[in-house]
Amino acid sequence: MTTVVEKPRGWIVKDFAASIVVFLVAMPLCMGIAIASGVSPEKGLITGIIGGLVVGFFAGSPLQVSGPAAGLAVIVFELVRDHGITVLGPILLLAGLLQLLAGVFKLGGWFRAISPAVVHGMLAGIGALIVVGQFHTMFDAKPLSNGLENLAAMPARILGLSNDIGSTELALFLGLFTIALMLGWDRFRPLALKLVPSALIGVVGATLIAFFLGLDVVRVDVPASIIAAIDTPGAGFLAPLVNPALLLSAVAIAFIASAETLLSAAATDRMHDGVRTDYNKELRAQGIGNMLCGAAGALPMTGVIVRSSANVQAGATSRWSTVMHGAWILGFVALLPWVLREIPMAALGGVLVVTGAKLVSLKHVRHLFHNYGLLPAAIWAVTFVLVLTTDLLTGVLVGLALSLVELAPSFRRLRLTVATANDADRCRVRLDGAATFISLPKLNQALDNLPEGKPLTIELGGVPSIDHSCAEMLREWLDRQRKRGFDIELLGSASQLKRLTV
Repeated sequence: MTTVVEKPRGWIVKDFAASIVVFLVAMPLCMGIAIASGVSPEKGLITGIIGGLVVGFFAGSPLQVSGPAAGLAVIVFELVRDHGITVLGPILLLAGLLQLLAGVFKLGGWFRAISPAVVHGMLAGIGALIVVGQFHTMFDAKPLSNGLENLAAMPARILGLSNDIGSTELALFLGLFTIALMLGWDRFRPLALKLVPSALIGVVGATLIAFFLGLDVVRVDVPASIIAAIDTPGAGFLAPLVNPALLLSAVAIAFIASAETLLSAAATDRMHDGVRTDYNKELRAQGIGNMLCGAAGALPMTGVIVRSSANVQAGATSRWSTVMHGAWILGFVALLPWVLREIPMAALGGVLVVTGAKLVSLKHVRHLFHNYGLLPAAIWAVTFVLVLTTDLLTGVLVGLALSLVELAPSFRRLRLTVATANDADRCRVRLDGAATFISLPKLNQALDNLPEGKPLTIELGGVPSIDHSCAEMLREWLDRQRKRGFDIELLGSASQLKRLTV
């Protein structure tokens, strides 16, 4: 169901205020994710600027905010560690081109068909990797080469602490203090200050302590000019792409960035009643953004739910809040770089520990098990474990392969027919065949094309089975329409209705 929404009165003031909130959320996250990716903080800031000024202008999801994302920090860290930072530019250029082509050829709907168990298992694995890696950053030390090594080295870090207060102990104090401030602010923040982000409170608090006490800890290193941080393409820029492993990395980044972006866009749509996402347009905008990030030697970007959620909650009404937040980042970095140089690295490590921990959501796997049974929960668990113990691509590919097992019970009826009848007083949609992730693009398109606000009956009598991917999408769509006051009637077996109404 498409929605045409006129801009409300005072939209300029609302978008201006929302852009300030998003800017305050984005600044520490842009720098922290860059550090977690094994690159300098300004690389994340450049991506945030491009995500606001460029992608925000062209985005197919007007209220979604794009920038560096924790979901790609692990794969970038491994690339930089194994091949050096010079390979990141050409890889991002190719990844962005793939996203652009995916949008041009209207493949956005297929990314929405990826199993939620795989996506959330991947994000949980990434979150765990960030936590065990940034644990070492809070000791003013560099993370080790992989998740298992970081995990194994954690006891030695703790046992290596001394009764004598040195730089390591001071850094750990600042990191823990940042975490305590963030958790305390999330729990006890005054209602009047609910839009002030906890990451900002944590970083500002730790920075003030380090500044006024003159603590001897490692601080953020940013250049005097943001222009100096841009690495423009030179001779032999595309040479690394002759390496098949790097070509595969570009495909992996394009795939994961697109999936995370469209997952975030769908979540953002659930938060407001405004214009719905044009997924293909969003892919094209992300492709342009990542190509520019590659040309500038910056980090990859995705649509990010934390900043997008802050944008909606702050009252944003259009894409201009996103565009303006990019301008605020640019202005701050250009005019006040000395402020950034006072931020302790351990404080950003603390921010990333909290961010990573939030990605490891056991609530989602419990939801999968309770509502859809053992197989989706097992897909989540296998994806999570493999991302943590092997690498991101292996975890995702194995998770996707396991998703195919859900097709087995309905192998003979995989083709889903969606028949729509638009009567004078009511619209009817009849589904015939298995409702699986394979049929999600067709089903999504049919639902999006329904007339706005008209009473609707959905008949499921011809559907032998509904997998968890399709059930999640339908349940969320039905919930959104009913919250908007629309008359929706479901006809089907008790087991089918239970899956869609829990």
